[in-house]
Amino acid sequence: MEVINFDKSNSLISQYMSELRNVDVQNDRLRFRRNLERIGEIMAYEISRTLTYNEVEVTTPLGVSKCHRIADPVVLATIFRAGVPFHHGFLNYFDDAENAFVSAYRKYKEKENFDVCIEYLASPNLEDKIVVIADPMLATGASMELSYRALLTKGSPRHIHVASVIASQKAIDYITKTFPADRTTIWVGAVDEHINDHSYIVPGLGDAGDLAYGVKE
Repeated sequence: MEVINFDKSNSLISQYMSELRNVDVQNDRLRFRRNLERIGEIMAYEISRTLTYNEVEVTTPLGVSKCHRIADPVVLATIFRAGVPFHHGFLNYFDDAENAFVSAYRKYKEKENFDVCIEYLASPNLEDKIVVIADPMLATGASMELSYRALLTKGSPRHIHVASVIASQKAIDYITKTFPADRTTIWVGAVDEHINDHSYIVPGLGDAGDLAYGVKE
């Protein structure tokens, strides 16, 4: 399984990551959402380079040009709620893609003990399609795996692209073990080494959903 970590080389993602993490910048919710969206756009472009293309003839005002269009059927999936602006960045580039949405949340049994629950799934048929699952924060990998298992009820994808802004090393290791190695690629803006007792990534950036949309009750 290939893991592409954008933090290994400098790019515009480095700039947007620094703003997402910065407590003096991230409280601007509009900018926070837009930076998630921008990183999604850049990852969408990089993923597009791995796809299959067909040659087509396009009529111009002065003749005919041979061009290339994506041949692979692409489905963009995301996990509510922090994933929405990140997902939208992918949709800005894959504008003809189908879309899938999963609601996964932590159900706390005790202060530091929780189960991950799937409450909602809306998805097209995924059989033999390219599926991009976008979730900005991968702390343990449990939500991602359960979302993937839920999506499998809609068909077996040809390839899965797991896209995240920040992941813990624990989550990367978990996904590497639980997803099909020959049909999965992980794309991540940065990998942080630790998660705390509450399963938050450290140093991370805080609660992406709250920063994007406000604190929930």
